[in-house]
This record gives sequence, structure tokens and C-alpha cells, in this order.
Amino acid sequence: MKRFHKPVIIQLGRIDRDRVVITVAEAAGLLLREWPAPQSAKRLRAMEVCLEVINGRKPPRMARDAFIAAAKDAQVFLGETDQAMA
Repeated sequence: MKRFHKPVIIQLGRIDRDRVVITVAEAAGLLLREWPAPQSAKRLRAMEVCLEVINGRKPPRMARDAFIAAAKDAQVFLGETDQAMA
């Protein structure tokens, strides 16, 4: 399982439903099924990068960067945790 070095916090819907995204697969699933801006070029790019990471062609940090860019574009990015993942 490919993990982000630091989790990313997003909010896709209700104010009390923050999501802490830890893995590339989790990010890909959210982008695919729950994203509020389905036509966004940044969303599509993040999905492509996640797939490349899952297939071992790119490092997880690239998926994390693309996921954050898509989250900012969709205005769902809340921040990052200070905890690095082991």
C-alpha cells in the first residue's frame, strides 16, 4: 500500500466531515467517486498520477502533490497534518 509521507485533510461535503487522506488508493477513490468538480483538469491529472503511482511508475509524493492541487482547485483542501507517516 502506497502512503503519503504526510496525510492530507479535505472536506468534500458537510462541515463536520473532514477526511484525512493517507494512501494513494484512498485519494484515487475519492477523486473517482466523490469529487465535487468532475470536469476539472487538475482532478483528471491527479487521477492519472495516482494510477501511475499505484502501478509503480512514480513515487507517492507525486500523487500527493497532484491530489493537493486538485483539492485546492475544487476548494476542498483544508491542510496537512504535522505527523509524518511511518
